[in-house]
Amino acid sequence: QVQLVESGGGLVQPGGSLRLSCAKSRSIPTEYTMGWYRQAPGKQREMVALISSSGRTDYADSVKGRFTISRTNFNTVFLEMNSLKPEDTAVYYCNLRVKTTGDYWGQGTQVTVSS
Repeated sequence: QVQLVESGGGLVQPGGSLRLSCAKSRSIPTEYTMGWYRQAPGKQREMVALISSSGRTDYADSVKGRFTISRTNFNTVFLEMNSLKPEDTAVYYCNLRVKTTGDYWGQGTQVTVSS
């Protein structure tokens, strides 16, 4: 079993920045992808940004050029969010997808962009 612990999030004005972090409880010896999804009220959960165990990144079109996913070690990933817009308001969920055992999710953290 793997636990994901998220931090960051909060209230920010349009144009502002926030950083989310997600730490997994242990190293994963197989191929995996880690990243962030978000869900706004009344909408489906959508992918925001992913980074694979090999370092390949993927972004939703709506956040390209504004959000950056990175990791400082193999257990923690960060999502730097700049130029935030009201439509970025959502609950952000950390996700770990392990090729052999499936999906793990964090508890979610609220991001609200409002003046």
